[in-house]
Amino acid sequence: MTAFRRSALLAPLAAISLAGCGLNSVPTAEENVNARFADLQADYQRRNDLIGNLVETVKAAASQESTVLIGISEARARATQTTLSPADLSDPAKVQAFDQAQAQVGVAVRPLMGPMIQERYPELKSLENFKSLQDQLEGTENRILASRRDYNTSVQAYNVRIRTFPDAIGAKVFYGAKPKVPFAASAAAQEAPKVDFNTTG
Repeated sequence: MTAFRRSALLAPLAAISLAGCGLNSVPTAEENVNARFADLQADYQRRNDLIGNLVETVKAAASQESTVLIGISEARARATQTTLSPADLSDPAKVQAFDQAQAQVGVAVRPLMGPMIQERYPELKSLENFKSLQDQLEGTENRILASRRDYNTSVQAYNVRIRTFPDAIGAKVFYGAKPKVPFAASAAAQEAPKVDFNTTG
């Protein structure tokens, strides 16, 4: 058998071996993680946009209110300033800082989503814009939960792939792949929001 024929026979075997070592599957799994993270970022951005509109609507009906609105605006500003890129998804500290900032927004905005604010300011009940924004914000919170679950699922799949044979070979040799960090349940998200509509003043 000539050297040419031997190399022609070995080429497909080499390609199959490389394919079995995560050459294609590892970047595909990483792209899936990045895509799920992009979905989550879009949901967080939607929430930020809705909060701005909702706060302005409440201000118009309850101009004397400040405590809750200031808290929401500050949490929203901190969350906007705390950024996370796909390149940071392997850094636990950066993921945790981003997650905590977003959790604080979720806690801060809860008073605007419930009936308590409508009881304090009955005129809000008649504002269709307020009710619509409330409904959209509640729906967005649900979408965020779903997007976080999807992201964590894709991270788990990626982390398993880069740590198990045979993909672990390609993950280490070709990509220097590091595990991605999932979002953990936030302690802040479990706390009941402190609500003060200045009813004692």
